[in-house]
Amino acid sequence: MPMKILVVSDTHGNNTNLRKAIANMGNSLDLMVHLGDFMCSTDIIKELAGCPVEMVKGNCDSFCNLQSAALIEIAGHKAFITHGHIYGGKWGISTMKDIALENGAEIIMFGHTHEPIIEKYPGITVINPGSLSRPRQDGHRPTYIVMTVEDNGNTDFSIVTM
Repeated sequence: MPMKILVVSDTHGNNTNLRKAIANMGNSLDLMVHLGDFMCSTDIIKELAGCPVEMVKGNCDSFCNLQSAALIEIAGHKAFITHGHIYGGKWGISTMKDIALENGAEIIMFGHTHEPIIEKYPGITVINPGSLSRPRQDGHRPTYIVMTVEDNGNTDFSIVTM
């Protein structure tokens, strides 16, 4: 059965759309990754998710003890997760790619820019789910990403606009 991962960022203490994104996943949510600027207790995020959660802190999360970046494994795929502010956001993608590749990661997940992206490069996929509370892209609609890992290990990433 395929694994479903909800990737979110930049909720900024307003968890209304986070609740909706989690509800949209139905009973198929296996993991949630929050890429920072949650601006509330990590326990609240974990309770809302109702599944395992991986988190890093953002530039607005100085109150917590989480790291700004981490390497995680998702169904056999190594991912470098960060809020991205310490690398310059989207202008730091090349630096994040170097770090990921040096550590054997094939996926980079970052937030901070409030603009969703999915970019594929040789050997690496870079994603940013945008923001659930303060979107900045054209149309200014909240977004998140659903990552699917198929039984054969193939991955798929989809931007969901609310």
